[in-house]
Amino acid sequence: MKKIERVKIIIKRLEEIYPDTPIPLDHLNDFTLLVAVALSAQSTDKKVNELTKNLFKVAPTPEKMYKLGEKRIYNYIKQLGLAKTKAKNIYNLSRI
Repeated sequence: MKKIERVKIIIKRLEEIYPDTPIPLDHLNDFTLLVAVALSAQSTDKKVNELTKNLFKVAPTPEKMYKLGEKRIYNYIKQLGLAKTKAKNIYNLSRI
C-alpha cells in the first residue's frame, strides 16, 4: 500500500470519528481565527478568548488591524506571554 493510500484511509476514519470538530477559539471570520491561533501559542484558549473579544470588536479585518498599529495591538494582548512579539507578528500579518 502506498503512502498516499494510507493517508486517505486515515483521513476517512478521522472524518468518521470526528465529523464536526469544534474550534475552541472564538472568532468572527477566517482572519480573526488566524489571529487567535497565532495568539494561542504558549497561552490558554480561555485567556485568548477573553482578550480577543475586545480586539476583534475594533479590528475584525486585516485592514483595521493594520491601522490599529503594533502598539495598540499590544495593549489589547499584553496579558499574554510573548505579547510584544505576538503584537509585532499580528501587525505584520495584517499588512500582507
